Amino acid sequence: MNRTSATAEEPFSILEADGKAGRDKDPNLTPELLKRLYEVMVTTRVLDERALALQRQGRIGFYLQALGQEASHVGAAAALRDSDWLFPAYRQPGIPLLRRVPLDDIVNEWFGNDGDICKGRQMPVHYSFRQANFVSISSPIGTQISHAAGAGMAARIRGDDTVFMAFFGDGGTSSNDFHCGLNFAGVFKAPVVFVCENNQWAISVPLAQQTASASIAITASSYGMPGVRVDGNDVLAVYRVCKEAVERARKGEGPTLVETVTYRMASHSSSDDAARYRDAKIHDEWKERDPIARFQRYLHKKKLWTEDWELEIHERARHEIHEAVKRAEALPRPSLDSLFEGVFMNLTPQLVEQRAELLALKGPESEELGHFPL
Repeated sequence: MNRTSATAEEPFSILEADGKAGRDKDPNLTPELLKRLYEVMVTTRVLDERALALQRQGRIGFYLQALGQEASHVGAAAALRDSDWLFPAYRQPGIPLLRRVPLDDIVNEWFGNDGDICKGRQMPVHYSFRQANFVSISSPIGTQISHAAGAGMAARIRGDDTVFMAFFGDGGTSSNDFHCGLNFAGVFKAPVVFVCENNQWAISVPLAQQTASASIAITASSYGMPGVRVDGNDVLAVYRVCKEAVERARKGEGPTLVETVTYRMASHSSSDDAARYRDAKIHDEWKERDPIARFQRYLHKKKLWTEDWELEIHERARHEIHEAVKRAEALPRPSLDSLFEGVFMNLTPQLVEQRAELLALKGPESEELGHFPL
């Protein structure tokens, strides 16, 4: 890495509080891309707000918000080509939007209905979108890290120039897969960008109790790769750092560990109450560093933002999400037959017998067998 390299120093940043870009730091993205990034970040927040409201109303069973972390994952993913692959954690809802996954596919997954790609087999917000090279999200912490390393090693063996990006939180760095994944990727120079979204909390465990290292990025040296610490609330800084890491990987120079320093403004999930363990004063300080407001000030200075455009983005997002929810709630639950589909090409004799036994139970109350969400 060059000017964006860092260890335990202050995270690399570009955007100043007033919206100005630091001298000689601005990646000078096209107006079209700048506006696209902003629209995705705002739509991500609207999506999160609507989904949490649905959960509170009992219409879906579970949700995880990315409130305050929009710049971190949207900026990182924007550095990839569409042909590159993503191995996400469960707090990057802006990436499917960035890759233009239909809203119906996203919302159907919340409900686990018959339109859901996974037919209700995953928890809500555990997406899988093959058309977007977005690998299935897994609840066990860190497993995607070693999966991305393996995929990257395979690409290197094939000799293609595909790059893989894995996301995980600061808590994920304590998983076995963090060591295994980074170690193998470093040894075999796998074309992987490991993005640790350090949001300061692994549910209720603070960063200080997660690691004794001066930073997450500094651990990269143990695996023979560069480690970069970047301001995760600065979409331009995240984009630039990840773009350099992606280009390095594509040239065959191996993996990079990027630590995006950000903050989880919401609770861990709809099942958590962060107010029970977090300092309200620190929370308010991070709120002042809102990544969307910060980016908005930059766009305003470049004459790319107007109040009318802001209103248009919000109204369009709310309307499209509302319509997608209406369609999702109108769809039936997955059929009982779907329990046996998509696992084996040909059902085993045992599964044929089990399917017949289950369908024999079908009656007035049978729909409860397919109840979802949780």
